[in-house]
Amino acid sequence: MMRMTIILILTLLIPNKVLADIYKFVDMDGRTYYTDTPKNDLYKRIIRSRPVNYAKALPFVGVNKKRFADLIAETAARHQVDAKLVHAVIQAESAYDSSAKSSAGAVGLMQLMPDTAKRYGVTDRNDPIQNVNGGTRYLKDLLRMFDSKLHLAVAAYNAGENAVIRYHNSIPPYPETQNYVKTVLALYNRNS
Repeated sequence: MMRMTIILILTLLIPNKVLADIYKFVDMDGRTYYTDTPKNDLYKRIIRSRPVNYAKALPFVGVNKKRFADLIAETAARHQVDAKLVHAVIQAESAYDSSAKSSAGAVGLMQLMPDTAKRYGVTDRNDPIQNVNGGTRYLKDLLRMFDSKLHLAVAAYNAGENAVIRYHNSIPPYPETQNYVKTVLALYNRNS
């Protein structure tokens, strides 16, 4: 009963549809800026997101979270990654939808890009077992690369490790990545 009350409250508080288009602007000095709220017509949309209906997704998340809980726990333990972190990334990436596909080409629970999947031996990104295994191994490598600094590993998962390195081992100034890090860390802390 309490759980249904929480879902109902969240459904009323969260806007039904959320968009997060990303825009890019390169100034005369060659500096590149990214935003989800362009200040003028010089910003060009580079990512068009499709609307996500969170009101419909909330019950779906709970069902699929339970469905994949054992897989996530086993995979996280095998690779010595905190299962709560894997859950947080999956919730932020796909809301536990194993058939999720992004406009950028990311696929599955952990939204693996083709090159990342190939690097970790994932031959079928739609297969939840392969997808979670590859994504968890990638998280482990990022945690090792960034000295277990969770915020940097999470930023690298979203923007790529080279972006974090390029910005002197800090979260890149991309609004999408900054919001992603906040979301994943909030989900992670909620699960702790």
